[in-house]
Amino acid sequence: MSPHPLPPAAILSEHALSAPVFVERTGIATIWKVTRQTGEAAALKLYHGETMGNEGAGFVYLEALNGAGAARVFAHGARFAVTEWLPGPSLGDLSRRGEDDTATHTLLTVAQTLHAQPVTPAGTLPKLADWFGALLKLHIASGCPATARQNLERCRALAGDLLATPQDPRPLHGDLHHDNIRLGARGYCAFDAKGVLGERAYELANAFRNPKGAPALLRDPDRIRALRDAWSGPFAVPPRRLMQWAAVKCALSIAWRSGSDGIRHDDEFDLLAQFLAISEEG
Repeated sequence: MSPHPLPPAAILSEHALSAPVFVERTGIATIWKVTRQTGEAAALKLYHGETMGNEGAGFVYLEALNGAGAARVFAHGARFAVTEWLPGPSLGDLSRRGEDDTATHTLLTVAQTLHAQPVTPAGTLPKLADWFGALLKLHIASGCPATARQNLERCRALAGDLLATPQDPRPLHGDLHHDNIRLGARGYCAFDAKGVLGERAYELANAFRNPKGAPALLRDPDRIRALRDAWSGPFAVPPRRLMQWAAVKCALSIAWRSGSDGIRHDDEFDLLAQFLAISEEG
C-alpha cells in the first residue's frame, strides 16, 4: 500500500495522465508529478475543499497568459489543475543560498514579462479592494503594543488612500514572490497565482516579505532599500508608493492571521515598522 494518497482515477483518465508521484501536501491541496499523454511531465494540484478558494481566479489568469512568464495551464476544474512542471530551483532557493541579487533581478524580469502581456482573463477577477476588507475591519485588541497599534492604524488609512487613487490598474498575479517562481524548461516561470484586478505596484509588494526561511535577510534595511531601488524604476512605479504597498500588504497579511478576538501580537510587527519607515524616505 502506498504511503501517500493517489489522485482520483477519474481525473487521471479524463486528462490522460499517468505515473503519479506524490510531491507535497499543503494546507489546502495535494500535488503530484504526473506524465501527460505527450510524455512530458506536469503538476497535478488537487484542492482539499470543494473549490479552489481564492486561488480559483489564479488559474484563469495564468491560462490567459498562455505561458508568457508563467506556467502553462493544461486543464483545470472546480478543485484541480494540471500545469506545466517546474522542477526548480525557485528564486527563494537562490536567495536562501546566497544568490539574492540574482533572485532580485530575475523576479523583476518575470514581473515585467507578465505585465507586458495584454491579459484579458475570461470571467471576472476579484478586485484588490475586496481583499483589503480584512485590514480595514481589523480589530486591534487592547493588549497590542502601542507602536504596533499606531502602525496598523497608519496602514489602514494608507490602504484606503492607495485604493482610492489606483495607478495603472490591471490584472495581477496577486501573489508574486520568490517561492512562486521556479525554473522550468522555458526559464523561470511564475505559478500559484491568485488573480486579482489592482494597481500595478501591488504586484511586487509581497516579494519584500520573502523568501520565507531567511528572517535576517528580510529585515536587513539595506536589502529592503536595494529591492526598492532595483524594482521601482524598471517597473515604472514610484519608489515611495512601492514601499507604501509593501507596508499595507504586510499589514493585510497580519490582519489575515489575526484571530476572532483581534490582533495582539504578530512576528511581522517589526518588519511592518521598517517598511513604513523606509516608505517615508522616498
